[in-house]
Amino acid sequence: MFNYLLSFFSNDLAIDLGTASTLIYVKGKGIVINEPSVVAVKKDGRGKRVLAVGKEAKAMLGKTPGNIAAIRPLKDGVIADFEVTEEMLKYFIAKVHNRRLLVRPKILVGDPSGITQVEMRAVKESAYSAGAGEVFLIEEPMAAAIGAGLPITEPSANMIVDIGGGTSEIAVISLSGIVRAKSLRVGGDKLDEAIIQYIKRKYNLSIGTGVAENIKITLGLALPDEEGQTMEIKGSNLVTGIPATIEIAAGEIREALTEPINALIDAIKQVLEMTPPELAADMVDKGIMLAGGGALIRNLDTIIREETHLPVTVAEDPLTCVVRGAGKLLDEIKLLREVTIQN
Repeated sequence: MFNYLLSFFSNDLAIDLGTASTLIYVKGKGIVINEPSVVAVKKDGRGKRVLAVGKEAKAMLGKTPGNIAAIRPLKDGVIADFEVTEEMLKYFIAKVHNRRLLVRPKILVGDPSGITQVEMRAVKESAYSAGAGEVFLIEEPMAAAIGAGLPITEPSANMIVDIGGGTSEIAVISLSGIVRAKSLRVGGDKLDEAIIQYIKRKYNLSIGTGVAENIKITLGLALPDEEGQTMEIKGSNLVTGIPATIEIAAGEIREALTEPINALIDAIKQVLEMTPPELAADMVDKGIMLAGGGALIRNLDTIIREETHLPVTVAEDPLTCVVRGAGKLLDEIKLLREVTIQN
């Protein structure tokens, strides 16, 4: 009976605290939260007041009056607004635990590889302030590799490329450790911004991030025989200020994304060059695993395959790899101690 009560009051959590989305995995239940990392805040004489969090707040992006701001408190994979991040975490944890006050869960949080001590402390303090009893941090590529089902404990190379909203994490993992890694501040947000700037330059049309994201998802990275595919988009003419509709071709979007995609491919090549020969030999057969929302960009796997001459596989349900991997560790305490960041 006591053990039952204890489990009731201490549901451990794994959190993928992403720039674009926050996902929460509850031990024994699976993924229970998958919402945008957005908080709507009202500013008045009493300071900031949280109006909405997650999906409801994202619906307000770009549509709020002057005294309300829809904020994304994480930028490039790290906390940009400590106070708002704390409020967001409190909201999600309370939602998971149905506002039970006695709950002090163990929380495992995924972070970009190469996170600084200051950033690490900010994440931990946010989690403790939000109600954690104990906080562990795990590097996102390690969690993504576990979530993608890679055999990380074996003495062989496992290469993971986790493309998130704010960062892309590239790592070679062997024997439960990261052998070589690179964190690149290029992710879905940078791709959206590249599309916005391209359309602004070429068509004098201003579009929002939601439209840019839709273009990226629909057209992706066109291969030569697909460049003629088109889609209609709506925006605001920068000269007249009047709403307008234009038609864009898939080839234009591949051109718009050239710079950030090349930066990603260069980073993958750099990690491959730094990998010890014995592990590099493994990758000829095993290749590269893609995870994160960016893995879903049409033809990205084909382009990386062409550039690296290695097999490239997209993980099953790539968007949830990090949180599923972290969730698995909640049941494997020995491995959890081995792979979490010590500070």
